[in-house]
Amino acid sequence: MRARKSHPQRPSPHMAAVAALLLAAGESRRMGAAKALLRWKGTFLLQYQIRQLLQAGVSEIIVVLGHDADRLLPEVQNGPEVTVVVNPDYRQGRTTSIKAGLRRLSPACAGIMVLAVDQPRRADILRRLVEEFEQRPSAIVAPEYQGRGGHPAIFARSLLDEMRAITEAKQGLREVTQRHRAELRLVPFETPEVLLDINTPQEYQDAMEQYGGPEARPPNQP
Repeated sequence: MRARKSHPQRPSPHMAAVAALLLAAGESRRMGAAKALLRWKGTFLLQYQIRQLLQAGVSEIIVVLGHDADRLLPEVQNGPEVTVVVNPDYRQGRTTSIKAGLRRLSPACAGIMVLAVDQPRRADILRRLVEEFEQRPSAIVAPEYQGRGGHPAIFARSLLDEMRAITEAKQGLREVTQRHRAELRLVPFETPEVLLDINTPQEYQDAMEQYGGPEARPPNQP
């Protein structure tokens, strides 16, 4: 199933452009099936998230693939705002995918949103985070729900060198966030959807029942 062409809300010349890294390179071992191809609101998670990011008005989307890249590539929506990067080192951890995506980042962007494909987010949530970053720039902007930090986070371009230096041993972007905790601005949301992270069949089933639509089914079924 191919996603239809979406038309993003382009940032005005006076706004800080925010690019998005969409991470979809993992092996989905705990799920037992490709998470990027799980059904979600009438489409696949991968297509859904690209569509929502475009509608949220990000300046560009860099989709990072790895495991099963040949299978996932046809499901990536084409368009001038979308770039695909295949990370050959994906088995070495998520940090390699983040760094692979950062290497393709446009020099025009002022902020970098990092979102995993198993963290589906509606366009209105993403748009609000983009607007918060544009209107009140901080080193890091992220959502929270009832005191719990969620995803995605937007990192200012000033942190780019630190992002490029992350390692699995130091927990990737968490190290950057901890180092700049005083400059982290949490944006409160009234929905626990900002905490959603789907890793197992049970988490997927629960998420489908609460957020994903009527087509819920175990991921090992056709």
